[in-house]
Amino acid sequence: MSTKLECKKVYAVLYIKTTEKLCQLEDELKVHGLWSKEAPSQEAMANTSPFSCEVMSFENWVQFIFIPKMNQLIISQSELPSSISIAPMAHHVWNAQSHLQPLIMIFDDLDNLLSEQ
Repeated sequence: MSTKLECKKVYAVLYIKTTEKLCQLEDELKVHGLWSKEAPSQEAMANTSPFSCEVMSFENWVQFIFIPKMNQLIISQSELPSSISIAPMAHHVWNAQSHLQPLIMIFDDLDNLLSEQ
């Protein structure tokens, strides 16, 4: 098998696994009532601070910024980030809430998955 074909297969698997994690994130956010029916303002969406934490909650950033950007990268078959650290923010925001540990674990898994590529 050629190296180019091997790379395409590896990336296809990465896209699938990443998509699964993004779906799990959405499901868990919904289960815990953290999925919003209303998008943040255009001003908030344009914010460039890390996690847009100055203008929206972390769960809103995940829903309206992170998941759509990751889905866009997957759909366009673009390179996925190879070094992300979103899990530390999830730990910071939700660690005191034991019922949100499964949600935090998804971020741990996603960080590890993308760092392994």
